[in-house]
Amino acid sequence: VLSSGINAEYGQHYYITNNLSQMSLKSKICLVTGASRGIGRGIALALGSEGATVYITGRTLEPTSTAPGSLSVTAEEVNARGGVGIPVQCDHGVDEEIHRLFDRIEKDYGKIDLVVNNAFKGVNTIGKNIKVPFWEQPIESWDDVIHVGLRCHFVAAQRAAQLMVPKKEGLIVNISSAGALFSFFTAPYGVGKAGLDKMSEMCGKELKKHNVVCLSLWPGLVQTEAIMASKEKFEKEEVSGIKLDVTKGETVEYAGRAIVGLMNDKNLSGKNGKTVSTADLGQEYGFTDIDGRTHYSMRCVKAGVSLKCPWLASLIPGFIKVPWSWLVAFVHHYY
Repeated sequence: VLSSGINAEYGQHYYITNNLSQMSLKSKICLVTGASRGIGRGIALALGSEGATVYITGRTLEPTSTAPGSLSVTAEEVNARGGVGIPVQCDHGVDEEIHRLFDRIEKDYGKIDLVVNNAFKGVNTIGKNIKVPFWEQPIESWDDVIHVGLRCHFVAAQRAAQLMVPKKEGLIVNISSAGALFSFFTAPYGVGKAGLDKMSEMCGKELKKHNVVCLSLWPGLVQTEAIMASKEKFEKEEVSGIKLDVTKGETVEYAGRAIVGLMNDKNLSGKNGKTVSTADLGQEYGFTDIDGRTHYSMRCVKAGVSLKCPWLASLIPGFIKVPWSWLVAFVHHYY
């Protein structure tokens, strides 16, 4: 049951979303971009479980034989959870389509409470170029990641702020990743995620006086359809020098539970402009993944050691963490 309490470490209200919903977001109007599949779909389902009205966008409106998932299927799943799913076909690489989307939301409800910027075009491009030096990659490896993965999020954040600022409330969540700090995948990927985190910081600072929050959210390794389809490859090969264990990845709904927690956080303004991880929010708000697993933040010594020495990590308590500033300093020195 969705319940609140006091977390001793953080000293604030937290929200447990492990069991039956109490529809904490029944009156909320939300937008999740890139929700045909993957993390976006999982976030939409978690919001729907709390009774939210969720606009979901993407380019795949109806099911096809070429790719898993579609907006219509996600909308049906949101409705089945108790929410209201509204599928809107939208190419976030086209500014005019983003503007039409927000015009529709404003006309339908006159407000928006939550925008989750998740649309991302670079999955296939990254897969093709992950082992190719940046100077040999086609310029599309930059354009796909930066255009639909950074630029489009700025356009959406602008339109969201225009609706949120007059009402003095709202939350903008930019789905980023540890690729902003570590060397994962390709150079354009790292640039895009680092840029998104900086955008969250700068926009959050400007929005603070209007009681609107903008932040970046880092999921861990997520069991998306694309990741699971390449499971055997990950088991055999290292990615950016790291052996990834897909079986330990977060489900697509884990990030959604984190966002539900953020929406119910009475002290949300304290996270304005910051970058937070799903695993840290799991500890703070007291939720687990949908299968009951607990995930550990990269700030946990246990998580870091497990990448190279799983046997040693099993002996380290999960509560031992390093401050963000230490982690950033270490990574910059190491690289």
